[in-house]
Amino acid sequence: MSETITSHYAPVKNFQVDDLTVRLCDHITTLTDDAAKIAQNYLSTLLTKQSQAIVILATGNSQLKFLEALIALGSVDWSRIVFFHLDEYLGISPQHPASFRYYLHKQVEKRVNAAAFHYIIGDVVEPLAECDRYTQLLQAQPIDLCFLGVGENGHLAFNEPSVASFDETRHIKLVKLETATRQQQVGEGHFATTEDVPQYAFTLTISQICSSKKILCLAPEKRKAKAVQNMLQLPISTTCPASILRQQSQATLFLDTDSASLLSDL
Repeated sequence: MSETITSHYAPVKNFQVDDLTVRLCDHITTLTDDAAKIAQNYLSTLLTKQSQAIVILATGNSQLKFLEALIALGSVDWSRIVFFHLDEYLGISPQHPASFRYYLHKQVEKRVNAAAFHYIIGDVVEPLAECDRYTQLLQAQPIDLCFLGVGENGHLAFNEPSVASFDETRHIKLVKLETATRQQQVGEGHFATTEDVPQYAFTLTISQICSSKKILCLAPEKRKAKAVQNMLQLPISTTCPASILRQQSQATLFLDTDSASLLSDL
């Protein structure tokens, strides 16, 4: 059963799919504003109870609008936030415009005075040693909040259907990117051709993501409609890695009418 909630911004339809809370917004702007307000409230409340909050950031076009909205809201003491990020291409420099380090440095780090910003070093000389280094950082404290998107093939971070595991014991790993994901990066304007997209990437594992105390997943736009349909209406499996969020009661999925267009019974 669903209910309509009138938020500060616009009506939001709120419903459950298994353990996952889904918020359906009328427009992508409503979606990003709604998610930003929830993130702001959560972080502000959390910082009344503990000295720091640990946050994992995602990248992507919808994440940019969301992060802009969150920063604009104010009321978050960023000097008490420690940031991690979800993934990074192997072999890419932090000066490359498609690097997630470049994106996050420009869009977040330069705009807030964070306590710390822990980056995955994509162009490291020893990739497996980098996995060990980042694992130690991740294990040092619980993750309070994780921001996510959903790939057009249903991936979370770079946990592709071909490599995703729901029982992963590692915290971060190296994976080969599927052609669909590399084509998505071109479609979003990050690379000129598929050949320009690195074939391998670092990614936080699904187990690491799901260990977060709270998860906010944004999946707007028509191009995400099929992935959203598979995620919410097919059996939970690594065929659509994002479907695992249906077992996460701490997770909220934000959709707009475009990304929810293939869902039945709404």
